[in-house]
Amino acid sequence: MSYLALARKWRPRRFEDVLGQAPVVQALTHALNQDRLHPAILLTGTRGVGKTTLARIISKGLNCETGVSAQPCGICSSCKEIDEGRSVDMLEIDAASNTGVDNIREIIENSQYAPARSRYKVYLIDEVHMLSKGAFNALLKTLEEPPPHVKFILATTDPQKLPVTVLSRCLQFGLRRMPVALIRQQLSQIAEAEGVEAEAAALGAIARAADGSMRDGLSLLDQAIAFAGGAAVQGDAVDALLGTATRAVLWPLLQALVSDDRDTLAAQFGHLEALAPDYAALLDEMALVLQRMAVVQLLPQARSDDDEAELLALAETTDPETLQLYYQIVVLGRRDLTWSPDPRIGFEMTVLRMLAFRPDAGEGLPAGNAGGRRAAPAAAARPAGSAPSAASDRPAATRPSPAVPPPPPTDAVDDAVGSPTRASSGRVASMVSGQPWEVQVERLGLEAFTKGLARNCCVLSEADGVLHLSLDPGAAHLLSDDRCRALGEALSAARGSPVTVQVTPAPAPLADTPAKREAQRLTEQQQQVEARLQADPTLQALQQQFGATVKRGSMRPAS
Repeated sequence: MSYLALARKWRPRRFEDVLGQAPVVQALTHALNQDRLHPAILLTGTRGVGKTTLARIISKGLNCETGVSAQPCGICSSCKEIDEGRSVDMLEIDAASNTGVDNIREIIENSQYAPARSRYKVYLIDEVHMLSKGAFNALLKTLEEPPPHVKFILATTDPQKLPVTVLSRCLQFGLRRMPVALIRQQLSQIAEAEGVEAEAAALGAIARAADGSMRDGLSLLDQAIAFAGGAAVQGDAVDALLGTATRAVLWPLLQALVSDDRDTLAAQFGHLEALAPDYAALLDEMALVLQRMAVVQLLPQARSDDDEAELLALAETTDPETLQLYYQIVVLGRRDLTWSPDPRIGFEMTVLRMLAFRPDAGEGLPAGNAGGRRAAPAAAARPAGSAPSAASDRPAATRPSPAVPPPPPTDAVDDAVGSPTRASSGRVASMVSGQPWEVQVERLGLEAFTKGLARNCCVLSEADGVLHLSLDPGAAHLLSDDRCRALGEALSAARGSPVTVQVTPAPAPLADTPAKREAQRLTEQQQQVEARLQADPTLQALQQQFGATVKRGSMRPAS
């Protein structure tokens, strides 16, 4: 006996065996049990979700020798003939091959005759959207008023192409795409029943490649079993068979991206080029990984045993904001992949974009602008009502070295034992333990958001290991207990003694925070540049002779 494909061998024979289509099954079950089945039914859905299977089960329910019901016996001659596809009273017609008016006229003429052996004559017209306009028109009257012994079941993967006159005459059921978890579970049960050993990773890869189609999943499992040649179906073998790169390839790539390890990232590019994967599928898989990382990061209760250890580790070490940005870049990169000169180039540029546009210092701006040209300020990324932070007008590469900070105000001088004092003018002190506050902030090696918090603070006082800071109200969105605790731990490690940090939002904007001083310095530099340009004789000649104007904001300091 010839081998029977898994997709045919494990085709559901009863409504109870149909997976993932509970609403449709419930409606059809009630209709059959009450003998109130509509004469024209339209089943829609992507390939391999059960349209033909449901049509055959409906036909068995109508023609079973035990009577019309949703529980056909499956052992009578009528049920067996329908299961084997040789029933003379259930005609399966491929509309892709029979598109013309003459084919439909033949169906209409034959439908007038009574069934040969069964209770109903059932016509299953598959891919009905392929019929011509004339064929649809010829079918309309029969669909609306068929003979009492005839049932029409139409199936299509593209219902948008059907005329509304046909849709209005049918009872439409939309079949859903199969979830990956459901396909994986079914594949596991079938592999166990077939005596095939299969790794969970291999079944997961097959389920994802099935793209919502149970039939495609079974066909791929058939292919993987043949590829394994009697051995266990393993994840690496399935990936080699499908021509896709595994998640194992993504882990070092994402780890290098998160940790800014550019040497490893370059090596991973070379490794992927040697594998020659489907880069579009690889970007899809990366988007899935990033989405799952965001879920387990923000919704810890949603974690499951299927989450890989590498995924959980990356979720723990990646900022939520960075993760959201990465996901958006990958989705846009996947959309634009067809426009790139080569899929590999499009993939690499997407990853490099993720590397270049990293959130910097919690200020919502990309870092790594090595050319020294100032990036446009991301005003839209700031929370409503917040003031721009110290470095919000330029990228990190153009900032002055932290080793040469602006000199502290002369009215904020530390006393002999290192405790700060208030100046007579009322401005808060900027010296702590003998060092300017901005110097300490730069030397602590703080995480981006914590550093942004510290740069927008002024020192109020320090006594008994407690450092009181005043926060500019424009940066209040940076204040959190975790960042205060992180700042205290960094200060404690730098000084060798415990320090507790208490941050209080100021009632009015502060003028002498490190961020404000930096912004003032940049403003002064910008004014100097504009003044020198306006005094340039060439520019003055252009303005006099041609009426030229200088676009405001287009001038930038050279460094």
